Amino acid sequence: MSMHSTHPGIEDLRKSARKRIPHFVWEYLDSATGDEATQHRNRSALDDVLLKPSVLHGEFTPDLTTTLMGRDYTLPFGISPIGMSGLMWPGAECTLARLAAAQGIPYGLSTVAAQTPETLAPHIGDQGWFQLYPPRDPAILDDMLNRARKAGFHTLVLTVDVPAASRRERQTRSGLTTPPRFTPRLLAQVARCPTWAFGTLKHGKPRLRLMESYMESAAARSSTDHIGYMLRASPDWEYLQKLRQSWDGPLVVKGVLNPEDAQRLQNEGVDAVWVSNHAGRQFAGAPAAITALPTIRHAVGPDYPLIFDSGIEGGLDILRAIALGADFVMLGRAFHYGLGAFGAKGAQHVVDILRADLISNMGQMGARQLADVKHSVWT
Repeated sequence: MSMHSTHPGIEDLRKSARKRIPHFVWEYLDSATGDEATQHRNRSALDDVLLKPSVLHGEFTPDLTTTLMGRDYTLPFGISPIGMSGLMWPGAECTLARLAAAQGIPYGLSTVAAQTPETLAPHIGDQGWFQLYPPRDPAILDDMLNRARKAGFHTLVLTVDVPAASRRERQTRSGLTTPPRFTPRLLAQVARCPTWAFGTLKHGKPRLRLMESYMESAAARSSTDHIGYMLRASPDWEYLQKLRQSWDGPLVVKGVLNPEDAQRLQNEGVDAVWVSNHAGRQFAGAPAAITALPTIRHAVGPDYPLIFDSGIEGGLDILRAIALGADFVMLGRAFHYGLGAFGAKGAQHVVDILRADLISNMGQMGARQLADVKHSVWT
């Protein structure tokens, strides 16, 4: 029986992943901050966005290709960077990079992933985005940027919505530290997940390898106060200006909800703004990201590139974001649910689900191309 029969939606992969990965890993992947109110707002607000159906358009196959910051992509979505991705599934970074290269979509590697840019270099093809958690030390920053460039990462993503560690209560209660410290409690959970356990033995215990390369030693800390916070700064506008001068490729700023901030970023020469509330993982008082999107689109004008994430669970959500002003959408959790459920085949299945969902819903809307989806919100 095919995965299309047993797992037709992302939620099906989510349920299977929960059974196949240790509980502490699940809590890291699936949780949000505080009482998780922002995560719930993301879902509720997306559900409130209704799109216009349209009839009598004849037979057609929608064109899903798009162009972003001068590059052509086969689909309007990509794989978002996630910290400690290799914790969620052994070898996740390399698996997802290969998938992105094969599908012609971007793959984002986090500064706090379990692998370094050099490890990803043979796998990313021409699809590498490097997500930067900005270090305080200018020498470390220069070295990180050089390593990313040499490894083939062409787009730099500066994440700005993590000025301090968040309070992910589910994650804390799980007993997870970064790097993981396998206590008897955690080992008991690992024993119930043999595929994850043997994969982790093969790939090695997940560690923040890039960050650790700049530290003489890395003691285990709480999962929300890891080694990354020991090295990185809370950037300001001057930091951004210097970064713009240092990076000669496309520069994206991720974690923007305020239209005034987006407008200033545009004026500072940032190539695209990434509208996001970190999927509810940082600030429990934040608005739903989809609610902020139209006001940011209005602030930056019709032609400035906007990327979106937070709460996306299917192709219809992608179309909702495009209708409200996004040019491109990124997903993180969904691909890791696929990995947790079926490994590399599960991640591929996420692409298949999203593609099929986009085609089906664009057919209902009479949208032959993604541009036809813009401004199709039912009011």
